[in-house]
Parts: sequence; C-alpha cells; structure tokens
Amino acid sequence: QVRVVESGGGLAQAGGSLRLSCTVTGITFDDYAMGWFRQAPGTEREGVSCITRNGGSSYYKGAVKGRFTISRDNTKNALYLQMNNLEPEDTATYFCATNYGGDFCSDSLPIVGLDYWGDGVQVTVSS
Repeated sequence: QVRVVESGGGLAQAGGSLRLSCTVTGITFDDYAMGWFRQAPGTEREGVSCITRNGGSSYYKGAVKGRFTISRDNTKNALYLQMNNLEPEDTATYFCATNYGGDFCSDSLPIVGLDYWGDGVQVTVSS
C-alpha cells in the first residue's frame, strides 16, 4: 500500500539545475523523517541529505553543501531536492526513503532504520 515515487531526474549540463520530487502515499507523512540517497556506478549507496519530521532541521553530505537544498511539504506528502550548480560527480541514481520516528536524520546520514524506498531516478550531469 505504501508507495514512494521519485520524479524530476534527467540530464543536465554542469552548472545547471534539477529539482527532484518524491511523493509518498499510504503513511502519515509527518511521522517520518525523510532522506535522499544516491548511488553511482561502482560505488556504495550514500546519504545526500535528510530532513526532520517538521522540516526544522536538515543535513547534507559535504560535497553538496551550498548547492543542494532539501525541503518538504507535509500538506502534500512531498519531499524535494533542489540541485543547483550541478557537477559531473553528482551523476547517480537518486532515491528517497522514509524513517519512522526520525532519529536517523543527522550529519552522518546513516543508511539505517529506513522503512520505505522509492525505485530511484537517474541524474546525469555532462561536462
């Protein structure tokens, strides 16, 4: 019944922007912290950013600080990742995931306690 659906991926040029969205149905959305994760070919999946249940705190992987912004709209069961000043190193499959209760969301962006995952969207940055 729970569905996690990402959208907004695609191709961008270095220096360009993309905005990812994630819509979640089948849960009480504000009971969950949310996170964005990514996996590039040949690498482990890593945390990119997370946001607490009420949106009051957020954390970012160092490589994206100042370029990416995470946000959520609890009236729409939606999570967003605004990605600016994209770099080729951002090329990866991006996933959103939920965390019931919310203690997962911290600077370490651990891949633990994540309940539901989307199927992922591809982001490819050229040049």
